[in-house]
Amino acid sequence: MPVRIILNGCFGRMGQVVSSLAEKDEDVEIVAGIDRITGSGNSFPVFKDIEECEEAADVIVDFSLPEGNDTLMEYALKHSMPVVLCTTGLSESQTENVSKAAEKIAVLRSANMSPGINVLMKVLKEVAPVLSEAGFDIEIVEKHHREKKDAPSGTALALADCINSALDESFSYVYDRSSRSERRPSKEIGISAVRGGTIPGDHDIIFAGEDETVTISHRAYSRKIFGSGAIAAAKFLKGKGAGMYSMADVMS
Repeated sequence: MPVRIILNGCFGRMGQVVSSLAEKDEDVEIVAGIDRITGSGNSFPVFKDIEECEEAADVIVDFSLPEGNDTLMEYALKHSMPVVLCTTGLSESQTENVSKAAEKIAVLRSANMSPGINVLMKVLKEVAPVLSEAGFDIEIVEKHHREKKDAPSGTALALADCINSALDESFSYVYDRSSRSERRPSKEIGISAVRGGTIPGDHDIIFAGEDETVTISHRAYSRKIFGSGAIAAAKFLKGKGAGMYSMADVMS
């Protein structure tokens, strides 16, 4: 029996990608979509409010906006339904609510669903301590399309957190240096955001040392990688017990 999915944000860019991929995958079925905007051409019922949805499902895949997160998690808890949470830009209180929900249901939260980014994080945990000890400065530059609202990207922050965790949480983050005139501190990670065109997602992690630079890059050429990752996560999460999961669990 295919994994039955409720797709939250079904008419958004990523929602449409997931819908298209699901149609070609016999192991999954989108049984309902949720979106405040209208659309057509879908093979499943669409509701403007998730609370109106009564379709039986195994998991919710969320590619929507932060403002709807509280309602989403309430619905998931009410129906004891796992959630693949792909929406970024959540507030601190929303993040806390998600963590509390994971005590009762399965939640897979990832700032980036691509296999490449998640492998890159493993690499960074090995590389960052070595280069930092050698005196290399650390900068992250991310680039996305003009329509992306949150900055820096959730992926850039996740990369920074990954690096910082490998460095005993001893580094601070800086997003703008225009208001200060001073030498760059050694214990900081600079994070810069570029917005323009239709860039799906570029991330460069720069380790700048004396007379040499090491750059680790990830380029997304299509949103399909994120959609495929979300579908893989939905398959993984079906039937899982309460807890907070990540793409690393899916790939292990």
